[in-house]
Amino acid sequence: MQKTLLILLILLGFSFTQAQNSEVLADSYYKRGEFKKALVIYQNLYKKEKYNSKYLYKIIETHQQLEQFDKAETLLTEKLSKQNSPLLLIELGYNFQLKDSIIKAEKLYDSAIAFIDERPNYIYSIAKKFEDHSLLEQAIRVYDKGKLLTPDKDYSIQLARIYGDQGNIEQMFANYVDYIAYRPNYLNNIKRAVSDFISENKSNENNIYLRRLLLKKLQQQPEIHWYKMLSWLYVQEKAYNKSFIQEKALYRRNPESLDRITELAITALDDNDDVTSKSIFNYILETTQDATTALIAHQYILEIDTKNTSEKELKRIDETYNKLFSDFGKSELTIPLQLAYGNFLAFYKKDTKAATAFLRESLKLNISEFQEGKVKLLLADILVLQEKFNEALIFYSQIQMNLKNSVMSQEARFKVAKTSYYKGDFDWAESQLKILKSSTSQLIANDALDLKLLISDNKYEDSTQTALKYYAKADLYDFQNKTDNAISLLDKILQEHKGESITDQALYKQAKLFEKKKLYAKAEANYLEIIKDYGEDILADDAHYYLAELYNTHLVKPEDAKQLYEKIIFEFEDSIYFIEARKKFRMLRGDTIN
Repeated sequence: MQKTLLILLILLGFSFTQAQNSEVLADSYYKRGEFKKALVIYQNLYKKEKYNSKYLYKIIETHQQLEQFDKAETLLTEKLSKQNSPLLLIELGYNFQLKDSIIKAEKLYDSAIAFIDERPNYIYSIAKKFEDHSLLEQAIRVYDKGKLLTPDKDYSIQLARIYGDQGNIEQMFANYVDYIAYRPNYLNNIKRAVSDFISENKSNENNIYLRRLLLKKLQQQPEIHWYKMLSWLYVQEKAYNKSFIQEKALYRRNPESLDRITELAITALDDNDDVTSKSIFNYILETTQDATTALIAHQYILEIDTKNTSEKELKRIDETYNKLFSDFGKSELTIPLQLAYGNFLAFYKKDTKAATAFLRESLKLNISEFQEGKVKLLLADILVLQEKFNEALIFYSQIQMNLKNSVMSQEARFKVAKTSYYKGDFDWAESQLKILKSSTSQLIANDALDLKLLISDNKYEDSTQTALKYYAKADLYDFQNKTDNAISLLDKILQEHKGESITDQALYKQAKLFEKKKLYAKAEANYLEIIKDYGEDILADDAHYYLAELYNTHLVKPEDAKQLYEKIIFEFEDSIYFIEARKKFRMLRGDTIN
């Protein structure tokens, strides 16, 4: 008996595997457009499994591809005589539609939709079948009827998707907003869904639709999720002050954590909205009872003030730092503030001696290995600033040894390569950069590759490597914030080594320095020269993009910017700037969908 059962199971398994293989072959024929071959296999499979509707629908689809509409109709009519199925009614209606018998098709669609009056559990499957045939209006009717028949269920997410496919953005947004009300925990999913339809431009028609919907919801029912969604929309529009208003209202309703407000302040700061960022951090200081949060706010306010200050204000900022150390002490808790102060002393007060002495004291504290690494990294940077390269290399190497395989260790290795490059030791720098090409940090990997290409492209052209040494020195001047010295040295390269492979690099580097000094006309001239003389080289897309940015943000030439963004889209499809260029081109063109 057991032996017979085993043989039976083997035969059933073989039969199932054979059917699977046949279906895969039929599907392959169908995809390749060999419909007659596919049809024969589907028909054989259906003969063996009459209960399997999947094969029936495959046969119907294949008949339709072969324009054998009458055969498909006969098959469907025969099936309907045995089984009253709304899905078969839709298939038959669609078959009539393919024959241009629209009136017959619509009658069958109406019958299928009427089916849910008695059997509302068919709502999803009927709507899905309409969607499969791109019969979106009929699918909308099913879901709208479903709202009346089953008020306990929600169909807004399905309707939103359909309206999106139709390009009816207003209705799509309305249904997504309804779904947030139904399932507030899906808020982040909805943000992702609508993000492709809005832009940075607050006057964009889609932005206006969504903003009005959310404001109306807030007026009707001031729930937390509406504040969050509206705040998010304002961030997309870079209206950080308006987002702050929503976040404050949200905090007043739920005063548990200032994390969202802190995150907004940092986002505004990263986008150079220093005024709003400082205003938010001041609010945090007025509101928080937590010492760590207060320290973070103090630190960012000082960094904002430092960035926008005059020489006279430096003394006040120095005093503020020291008052904070007096209030909060110097410990592992204030290491971020100590790092900020070390950076301030070295790069703004130009007091590298005081900065190194202060940071060496920080190393004596009871701090973690990671914190020690952060202090040593800054200390080494300041030693590079002083051109004490060998001492800096010791600190960078210690970080690599103590924090192996960490991102900080890879950053230290990159700085070893950069320091060697500043010194003119190009071979050692290049050997370190080769290792970093596979860094887990994409930013470090990209920077390493850029520097390696600069060295390898230019170190062989001149046996004395004069131009490359000048360029490395100009790079160091830039790091030391000696911008005028860097520009002058790059001028020397452009005069004495014009036409060499380093010329476009020198032009590009100088253009970025001109922008730093707000000499936008000079930066424009450099970018134009790269485009004219080096339009096929590696920096061509960079020059196009940053010249477009210059026209768009500083020189008020939107049409010229639009042309350059468009050129990136069509001529530099592999460029890292492609996505941003497309977005900004569409915005300048006035597209309503991003």
